[in-house]
Amino acid sequence: MLTAVNPVNGNIIRTYEEHSTKQLADKVSAAHQAFLGWRATTFPQRVEKLRNAAQILTDKKEEYAELMATEMGKPVRGGRAEIEKCAWLCEYYADNALTALQPEFIETDARKSYISFNPLGVVLAIMPWNYPFWQVFRFAAPALMAGNAAVLKHASNVPGCSLAIERIFKTAGFPENLFQNVLLAGDRVDRLVADPLIRAVTLTGSQAAGRAVAAGAGKLLKKTVLELGGSDPYIILEDADLAKTVESCVASRLLNSGQSCIAAKRFVVVESVHKRFTDMLAAQMEQRKIGSPLEEDTEIGPQARFDLRDELQRQVIQSVQKGARCLLGGRIPEGEGAFYPATVLDNVQKGMPAYEEETFGPVAAVIAVKNEAEAVKTANDTAFGLGAAVFTADVDHGERIAADQLEAGNCFVNAFVRSDPRLPFGGIKQSGYGRELSHYGIKEFVNIKTVYVS
Repeated sequence: MLTAVNPVNGNIIRTYEEHSTKQLADKVSAAHQAFLGWRATTFPQRVEKLRNAAQILTDKKEEYAELMATEMGKPVRGGRAEIEKCAWLCEYYADNALTALQPEFIETDARKSYISFNPLGVVLAIMPWNYPFWQVFRFAAPALMAGNAAVLKHASNVPGCSLAIERIFKTAGFPENLFQNVLLAGDRVDRLVADPLIRAVTLTGSQAAGRAVAAGAGKLLKKTVLELGGSDPYIILEDADLAKTVESCVASRLLNSGQSCIAAKRFVVVESVHKRFTDMLAAQMEQRKIGSPLEEDTEIGPQARFDLRDELQRQVIQSVQKGARCLLGGRIPEGEGAFYPATVLDNVQKGMPAYEEETFGPVAAVIAVKNEAEAVKTANDTAFGLGAAVFTADVDHGERIAADQLEAGNCFVNAFVRSDPRLPFGGIKQSGYGRELSHYGIKEFVNIKTVYVS
């Protein structure tokens, strides 16, 4: 059984029966059969249905925002923004998929030679709870527009969201069974990966989950795309506009109540501005309201699950025990719910959980460094490589740092890291591999085929 629990109060929302092994096989088979017809459709036919999905998202954004608030605690303002971004994503691929997948002609000694982009078949997506709609549409819109079918194994704590997404695609007019939602616990995913009709797998989640899925898919020579989180460093140089910098840093760190793969997590600050930055950061973090995700002015909702809140507390306590100074928060508040306060840790150093691990919640880790060279070295001193940012008055210099020195898949200057349908998104090192979004993302799950005509 899968159980949806409201993190505001710990109450059970609903329980769902998992699909049996036979039901899983039947769903994958049905998706494959739907794919055989879908791959022959024209782009205008696909575009019509994807635009329908965008309209449904827009029309029902209040309903979906409330659903996310109930199942995983997302403040409703953030939920609306997530749904609006999903609609934008659908419109982007409706507008650009045809161009991205046009045959590419190459001059050779052949009469004609070119590259075509053909769908692979059924793509399995294993998705997380933190952006329960965005993460799914981020894979599904390009995969379906490329002519593939999709099977979704969503996080176990957001089954209501996964079923709602399946209904969106059905209501939008996509062929019956082309997008299949399956309900099952994570320990049964390997059977799904092994199904011969699953041709590729995309996963957003933990390193442990990524390694397990990659190993299983690799044994069967199936293509994978993995996004496995990050411990994003934000470098603050001495000439940065601190008012604007702190505003961006706080917005990034508290995005989705701190539960974002690309949230700012480690603030690497040159010592000449360290105290001013840290004081301003703590002051702004303290002002952000924590409360019910259904209230319009709430900026920090509960953590999505109680065990995740407790893991965050462990990271904070162990970091303090090793010498970090807690300037704000750091304690689980009294009362019901999986709430955790905005927290600022100073004097964070190598060897502490706040330095080494991904802190998936509203915890800011401040690391003081002597100069720019040490800042870049410290920023790159992580197993992760998803996002990074640098703040400086010298924009050209910041660009050189971002482009040439920072080891991450998404590097920003004087702005917090975010995803955008027009730009490729993904990481390096232990943050995974492959890219989503833009024309790069739609080409991850196609056969890049050489056609040579003598």
